[in-house]
Amino acid sequence: MAEHVLDLSTRFIDSGRVDGPPNRVSHELSELADDVALVEAFSHVVVIRTDEGLIAFDSSGPASGTRVLESLRGWNKERIHTLIYTHGHIDHVGGSSAIAAEAEQSRHELPRVIGHENLPRRLNRYRATNGYNKVINARQFGGLPVSALGGSAGERPFVPDGTLDITVEYDQIMTTSVGGVELELHHAMGETDDHTWTWLPQHKMISAGDQFIWNFPNCGNPQKVQRYPLEWANSLREMMATDVELFVPAHGLPISGHKRILSCLEIVASTLEQLVEDVVSAMNSGATLNDIVSSVEVNPELLDLPYLRPLYDEPEFVIRNIWRLYGGWWDGKPSHLKPAADAVFATEISELAGGVPALAERARHLADAGQFRVACHLIDMASDAAPEAKDVHEIRASIYLDRRAAESSLMAKGIFESAANESRQAAGQLIESRRRALSFEE
Repeated sequence: MAEHVLDLSTRFIDSGRVDGPPNRVSHELSELADDVALVEAFSHVVVIRTDEGLIAFDSSGPASGTRVLESLRGWNKERIHTLIYTHGHIDHVGGSSAIAAEAEQSRHELPRVIGHENLPRRLNRYRATNGYNKVINARQFGGLPVSALGGSAGERPFVPDGTLDITVEYDQIMTTSVGGVELELHHAMGETDDHTWTWLPQHKMISAGDQFIWNFPNCGNPQKVQRYPLEWANSLREMMATDVELFVPAHGLPISGHKRILSCLEIVASTLEQLVEDVVSAMNSGATLNDIVSSVEVNPELLDLPYLRPLYDEPEFVIRNIWRLYGGWWDGKPSHLKPAADAVFATEISELAGGVPALAERARHLADAGQFRVACHLIDMASDAAPEAKDVHEIRASIYLDRRAAESSLMAKGIFESAANESRQAAGQLIESRRRALSFEE
């Protein structure tokens, strides 16, 4: 018999060891308590049974909404009365079209849809940057170059047609009830500016959304908009002030037990707080971004915890995002304020190095020695100086694939694989992308 999700999370946390994936996309339903169920997907859907119908937290993504409903209907067939969006990422709202289609087929009313007032603005921004968001997700989750999308970036909308709009907006805190179940919705800044976490006192339960993801907090994504690490930590401390016994994130495993939940939240919150303190302190001393990235780090022991591993985002990216939040986009290097065009600079460097082939070979030599940061600078210069040189692109592809293998976070792996595939195309090679199912995290 399969281990229950709550037993699995308890074992992972209490032992400090992980022997299976905490983030699962099985589309299977687990009952967490009386009248409380979880369907594991991308993202999860948490469901509460009430006297007036079901409360659903999130709808999963466009590719999984229908499968989530199939699993849910094996547990309960009542209508979804209220749908609460934890935030506006497409893997949380994109499956709502399946809920709408089911309601129409069953001749039920559409659910009341609750979300923070910033959420509609997010979806409007997605619609304005439709192609861009599809490009960066293809790069991040599939390792694909932009050219691999062909003309498809504008064909299928990033915000799926039929996505349910919010019918009830709130600002900071909203209290409501459905069928005798009380809900206390809290606005939070963190991964997004439109996040909602919900306290359900009757069940001593928190629906946490993406404020806890069983990975290092997604607070530094290099391709995405601003994140808010200190506010993120504050929201976790607000959750700790409840008498929570069941904690259910939208990615990863649910957690049971008050002390266990508080311990996890305390460690994540304090890690973010310390990172902000260290970066801002260095900024106050006049350090450049390069100085800070080279000197500030997270205790490696923390990064071994089952719920803080840097397998999606990573501390270096968060450091850069903290700099952007408090200091702007300029990194403090004078030449970077108004830099030369890449191709012009690369041509000068290649001439100093004795030509493009010498630069490319040096890059390969450094990569073989594990010095990937310098190697990637040099090979990019070589390809910028000689963009049609197939032999340079062959070296560039090999370097970026080697660097991908040496990285831990999915974000770094995806971007480096995309670079490798750009050069594979330029060298006339077939792209052998380790393409994963595209997610729509923003």
